[in-house]
Amino acid sequence: MQPPSKEELAHIPGEDGLPVVGTTLKTLKDPIGFGRYMFEKYGSVFRTFSFGKDNVTMLGADANELVMFNRDKIFSSEQGWGPVLNNLFPRGLMLMDFERHRADRKALSVAFKPGPMKHHCEVLNEGIAAGVAGWSGQSFAFYPAIKSLSLDTAASSILGIPWGPEADKINKAFVDEVQASVGIARSPIPFTKMGRGVKAREYLLSYFKPEVKKRRERGGEDIFTQICLATHEDGSLLTEDEVVDHMNFLMMAAHDTITSSATSLIYLLAKHPEWQEKLREECLSIAPAGAGLAFEDLGKMELTEMAFKEALRLIPPVPSMPRRAIKEFTFRNYVIPAGTNVGISPSFVHKMEKHWPNPEKFDPMRFTPENSAGRHKYAWVPFGGGAHMCLGLHFAYMQIKILVHAMLTQNRVTLTGGPDYEPEWQVFPIPQPKDGLPVHLEKL
Repeated sequence: MQPPSKEELAHIPGEDGLPVVGTTLKTLKDPIGFGRYMFEKYGSVFRTFSFGKDNVTMLGADANELVMFNRDKIFSSEQGWGPVLNNLFPRGLMLMDFERHRADRKALSVAFKPGPMKHHCEVLNEGIAAGVAGWSGQSFAFYPAIKSLSLDTAASSILGIPWGPEADKINKAFVDEVQASVGIARSPIPFTKMGRGVKAREYLLSYFKPEVKKRRERGGEDIFTQICLATHEDGSLLTEDEVVDHMNFLMMAAHDTITSSATSLIYLLAKHPEWQEKLREECLSIAPAGAGLAFEDLGKMELTEMAFKEALRLIPPVPSMPRRAIKEFTFRNYVIPAGTNVGISPSFVHKMEKHWPNPEKFDPMRFTPENSAGRHKYAWVPFGGGAHMCLGLHFAYMQIKILVHAMLTQNRVTLTGGPDYEPEWQVFPIPQPKDGLPVHLEKL
């Protein structure tokens, strides 16, 4: 399907930007500020030219619902994410549509059923407790520390292995893949981000592939082994290539998004010590300091969950989501032709005053049942929505709750830069503080 011509999109207000690069540099430099500028100048539907293609952005909870719920199968996730991720994560779950996506998602869901999840809870308790013990009483940069810890816990709970000397190499490979997703060069030219990313993918596949047969022979509760044992609806096992592609994508998704969202939450709790104290009281009412959390206790951590949701509202780990229209459709009286690259922005909608009074304020009480009543279902979408809702969202909640309990029941978290410190955030590809977020853990 050919993309529409500039003439076919000319009725949509917007900007082409500079020759060749268009609005790419503005988008990369300050995506939130640029999005706000475009909204204020052109409204909730506008056109840009970035990353080598024309794009139509639609802003609002109703835009999120139209695109994510995708009732009429108008939007392709595969064709939306493909230009960004095809060289790195082909055939990952996010790069699938409709029946094929439904079938593979059903097969992969076996790894997140209660039995394996209880196992993951035990493994995460042990790994996170060991990591936090090394932080206590220290001043350090939180982002690289939690990134390292999340890789270690991914090794044990997702891959089911004790991590060894390849940890740094695998960590660097995932970093290179994710960074390549927003590189200006979209072909794997040597010495570019995409070149490094494709080389990293080759290394990771060479690690995963020989393991598939071994896992099928010995079994296990970890996510990798569960996916090796997953079957299609006809009872046949996923092929080795399918397992490897799904693992490459799942490891990236689990590793980088949890690193970003854990950093956001810890920053906001350090910034708001009154909420840190509330969560500490809740954690101690469920399990004593230094003790692990039982799987059955995770649901009791209501304040912790609300605080995490508020962190995800303020700093969602996936700020924008691309799709491609495979049918013509109309939104806000604009006829948008088939083949158009369409984007929505969770980070923008999460701060719209019509849904979130005083949107810049950190207020976990927004997520009480009473305060959530009547709010548009798609005003809060850090995990996506519809058929493509994040498969691992309960795994993310579990990991965050275990981390919060381990940290706050034994430590008070403060910002090394003082109470007025505000980190500068790198927004793409996944939000992170540029200085790593310097913190101090004071032992209680």
